[in-house]
Amino acid sequence: MADDYYKILGVRRDASAAEIQDAYRNLARKHHPDVNPDDKDASRKFQQIQAAFDVLSDQKKREMYDRYGASFESAGAGPRGGGPWSAGPGGGYGGFQGEGFDFSQFFDERYGSESSGGGGFAEFLNQFRSSTGSRRGRSRRGTDLEHELTIPFVTAVTGGKTQIALTRRGGKTETITVNIPPGIEDGKKIRLRGQGEPGAGSGKPGDLLLRIRVTPHEHFERRGKNLYLKAPITLAEAALGAKIDVPTPKGAVSVRVPPATSSGTKLRLKGHGVAARDGSAGDLLVEVQIVLPRQFDDESRQMLEKIAAAQPQPNPRAKLRW
Repeated sequence: MADDYYKILGVRRDASAAEIQDAYRNLARKHHPDVNPDDKDASRKFQQIQAAFDVLSDQKKREMYDRYGASFESAGAGPRGGGPWSAGPGGGYGGFQGEGFDFSQFFDERYGSESSGGGGFAEFLNQFRSSTGSRRGRSRRGTDLEHELTIPFVTAVTGGKTQIALTRRGGKTETITVNIPPGIEDGKKIRLRGQGEPGAGSGKPGDLLLRIRVTPHEHFERRGKNLYLKAPITLAEAALGAKIDVPTPKGAVSVRVPPATSSGTKLRLKGHGVAARDGSAGDLLVEVQIVLPRQFDDESRQMLEKIAAAQPQPNPRAKLRW
């Protein structure tokens, strides 16, 4: 006998009868072929578990096993064959030997009638059978479907509704309305429960998983919960200061540009960024960019020359390095 029965059941060599019984019960529930119809290895695992329990649950057989080890089975004292748990002619567990044998009866006889007390393996098996049905026509949950859904930048930030056309099996096209939560990020998923493939029998349908793709905005950029906007201003607005209107997710907002503002200066508008589920919101950072006229007339040029001469500045490129 190559198998170590104690190792198969996961118990110590000095384990009590109750510990062996509990270990067997847990493993039988986990590896029984009826509970694992899609596991080709379940029958072999369960046969090993049953063989180990048949020996270790019998005090005389256990003593012989502990004393003789591998010689125990060759001496003819190993686990009895042909019992109700023996594999059928095909080596599987498609049907158990013995007339009228019931899986739940085996556990009630061996462990006592736990089902009368509101628990035990019999109740577990009944729940399993009622939820999965017979081996031939068992219920099964439908398959999940996954699609990509492209939404505009504005919808991703503020939320909204959109629609997706889903082609079902058989060629039928169904239009589904999707609620987009505010602040959703590119790459995140939305789960629509019950919108996947239909289940088998009385099984529930699967879910539809939508992976969100967000199209870029022409002017805004998102970094986490903050939004970034480049706002053009005139030379006069930069030099003298001004109030300018900028768009935000909450509507247009007036922003004060201080006098002598250089291009690249960022003005922060708190709370005008991306709203989060907890009620907080990021900021909107407005980067001003001075836009000069394409050409100056003589009077404007002379005025700029006077300003440059009256207020000389250090070289703004002095710190540039390769």
